[in-house]
Amino acid sequence: MVLVAPEIPQNTGNIGRLCLAAGARLHLVEPLGFEIDEKQLRRAGLDYWEHVDLRVWSSFDELCSDAVAGARFWFFTTKVQRDYWDIEYARGDYLVFGRETKGLPESMLAEHAESCVTIPMAEDVRSINLATSVGIGTYEALRRISMD
Repeated sequence: MVLVAPEIPQNTGNIGRLCLAAGARLHLVEPLGFEIDEKQLRRAGLDYWEHVDLRVWSSFDELCSDAVAGARFWFFTTKVQRDYWDIEYARGDYLVFGRETKGLPESMLAEHAESCVTIPMAEDVRSINLATSVGIGTYEALRRISMD
């Protein structure tokens, strides 16, 4: 799981706990809207936080340069029509989520347009909570991978 510039420590703590439960690594791409040692982050992650497989990157490009050759990145956004369940997920894929208030940068979405997916919502709903979105994407990917 990749969080680009997350802002709310409680969401990141919840996502860290989710990653631990799912056996996934959590990648945080700076800038972060909080300090990793903030009490709210640790409280949301409960006593699991110290066990989370966590990597912090100074940029998304740095993360990409460290990724295994052939790794795929799926960018979750409200700005496309391709549903997240239409993807053939594979082990080693990265699910990329943006900050709580703005999502992923427009430039990143444009550069990776063929890899953008959305979680369908009712028309009058702007977005859902970041931790909820990560949970939806994570467990769909795990479900699809386990079916192979």
